[in-house]
Amino acid sequence: MVFNFLKSSYQSLKKVLAKTGSLLGNKIRALFVGEIDEESLEKLEKLFYEADLGVQMAHELTEKVRQLHRKNSKLTGDQLLDVIKNEILKSLPPLSSIDKKSVPHVILIVGVNGNGKTTSCAKLAKRFKDAGQKVLLGGADTFRAAAMEQLELWASRLQIDMVKGSAKSDPAAVAFDALTAGKARGADVVIVDTAGRLHTKTHLMQELEKILRVCKKVDPHAPHEILLVLDATTGQNAIDQAKTFHQHTPLTGLILTKLDGTAKGGIVLSIQRQLALPVKFVGVGEGMDDLEPFDSTQFVNALFE
Repeated sequence: MVFNFLKSSYQSLKKVLAKTGSLLGNKIRALFVGEIDEESLEKLEKLFYEADLGVQMAHELTEKVRQLHRKNSKLTGDQLLDVIKNEILKSLPPLSSIDKKSVPHVILIVGVNGNGKTTSCAKLAKRFKDAGQKVLLGGADTFRAAAMEQLELWASRLQIDMVKGSAKSDPAAVAFDALTAGKARGADVVIVDTAGRLHTKTHLMQELEKILRVCKKVDPHAPHEILLVLDATTGQNAIDQAKTFHQHTPLTGLILTKLDGTAKGGIVLSIQRQLALPVKFVGVGEGMDDLEPFDSTQFVNALFE
């Protein structure tokens, strides 16, 4: 059963990374077929950069290949690819363990509008419910009536409890009510959706800080996770968003959506490397089950398939 799940997960990743994989895997193999010289190494670094691995990682990986080739010019292309994969894996932050001693386990979902934040809340809720957990959703996006309606619709379809506020009401008060209700109803997990906000708007970011303070009135350790939803198609701009959010709300991880819409899947690695934050989930499609737990080994293998 576990093997079948992992196999299914890997196939999903391969499918969404097909654009990047064909760019990286096939072109790198083609480069390594011929003689490896400075020209081919420059092309290699360019391929890494085009896949959005970032300037620093592209340079470091190319330098590693250069050094290895100097030591042993008989290394095959597949051997060098294995080295590249291992170097990438070593550079990624480890997945932090989740302490679920606190009940309910509170997850705060943050991000800018349009990144798939509310849908990610629903997909996460379904994953927990399918795993036998009792879930409660908190609709703290009181600025957008459409967001609350969307989350309420998902809660109804998934038969999951939801606490919401009235339009324009205090989001922190909704978060407080959601956590209180979660405790009273014996929920295992409370997922709180917050208003999408531009990371450049300081007063809105300060409002997130208020939500954090209010959560701690219910549970001193809450929220136990703060997950930032990022659109993978925005590339390097996603890194700027994450840096600003991390300053105001100490993030514990990332959810990357719309991975199937980009040919630059390397942004997943670049984001983790630059921010030292793990990607917890990746969106691999539009369906409710198309949110996969991130597995770095599977991801890197699929990226270079």
